[in-house]
Amino acid sequence: MERRGALFLGLCLVTARSGTADASGESLRWMQRMEVAARSRRPTSPPEFIHGLEQRLLNATFGGHNLTLQTRTIQSLAFRLGCDFAGLSLSSSTMEWVPQEGYMVTCVFWKEGASQHYWGVWSPEGCRTEQPSPSQVLCRCNHLSYFAVLMQLSAAPVPVELLAPLTYISLVGCSISVVASLLTLLLHVHTRRQRDSITRIHMNLHASVLLLNVAFLLSPMLALTPVPGSVCAALAAVLHFALLSCLTWMAIEGFNLYLLLGRVYNIYIRRYVLKLCAVGWGVPAFLVLLVLAVKSSAYGPRTILLSDSQGNGTSFQNMSMCWVRSPEVHSVLVMGYGGLTSLFNLVVLAWALRALRRLKAREKAPGPRACRDTVTVLGLTVLLGTTWALAFFSFGVFLLPQLFLFTVFNSLYGFFLFLWFCSRRCRSEAVAEAEMEAFSSAQTVS
Repeated sequence: MERRGALFLGLCLVTARSGTADASGESLRWMQRMEVAARSRRPTSPPEFIHGLEQRLLNATFGGHNLTLQTRTIQSLAFRLGCDFAGLSLSSSTMEWVPQEGYMVTCVFWKEGASQHYWGVWSPEGCRTEQPSPSQVLCRCNHLSYFAVLMQLSAAPVPVELLAPLTYISLVGCSISVVASLLTLLLHVHTRRQRDSITRIHMNLHASVLLLNVAFLLSPMLALTPVPGSVCAALAAVLHFALLSCLTWMAIEGFNLYLLLGRVYNIYIRRYVLKLCAVGWGVPAFLVLLVLAVKSSAYGPRTILLSDSQGNGTSFQNMSMCWVRSPEVHSVLVMGYGGLTSLFNLVVLAWALRALRRLKAREKAPGPRACRDTVTVLGLTVLLGTTWALAFFSFGVFLLPQLFLFTVFNSLYGFFLFLWFCSRRCRSEAVAEAEMEAFSSAQTVS
């Protein structure tokens, strides 16, 4: 989980019993196997690992009142209890790895078999979380089980109640966009006219959007456990490439719009579309291949934290998709790349609107053109993909509105481009028909 950590405290309350001398070492090796399996997505089920660790801890012998075994992400504590048990005070050096920034902590326990879709959930039932200091967490629980202190280091988790509507919106929107993009490409192939550079740029943008939607729809299915990790990593790389290509072609649309409105004359560029294709497809491919060469583990199953309001706290579930797992790659080549392209297109959009306003004032256009100008502005907004800038408002009170707006607008992005393509085609046909009528009238007069 990117920018999220969990301090696992496996509690096994035991009494004095006999066991082998190396039972604690065997428990430690088992915990290391659990970590390796979690990274490699082996088919062994998580309950089998937990039950195996429990048996090994029960057979461990140790002097004193407790035994502590710790790996990087798992800490197991076994206690020998008497009749005067009044509670436990647990500590871990793992807390020192957490950056001193804002984060939310929640005391939970592992509730096995509590979900039909997952093999268990983290539940806060019977636990109350207190934080006396930034480096101290106090869990007051009225039962004994496997406990954890979940640390939410980034934005608040997505409420699980919103998972179903957001999923349906994404599925329906992306499916509509896939059909719209396919239809647009087929119409372009069928139509022998309008093969200018502007139309070709539009078609490349449609192709990148089509690839992005198809890869996104396949991503959750290939992130499931039975699917090999290499397949999920490959799809994650394709999805990242499709996103970068889509963002790049949006920026190319903005650049081309600048040339059309800003440089009316002397804008001939030799093999213009071919050079743009080298940028629109080549640059994203180079960046993805570079990531694979430097850090192949950057792609794979990405876990998304979901929260569910239950009782007096929050229980946690996980869902996965094939996506970028490296925080560095996500920050630079997803958010950073998307931020630069969105900023560039927003600047181009503002400049284009200013240029259109000047042109309208110079021509002293009548009032009825206001509707057509509004359609033009909306079309340019869609064409330049400015709605993707909503991704940078996923914090605070903007989180939930941003989730729905971003999901609706960008899942239907291919459909909006299809409407823009149809309107542009109808306009060009209307202009051609008007010119033909004018030519016919001139021939009749003469």
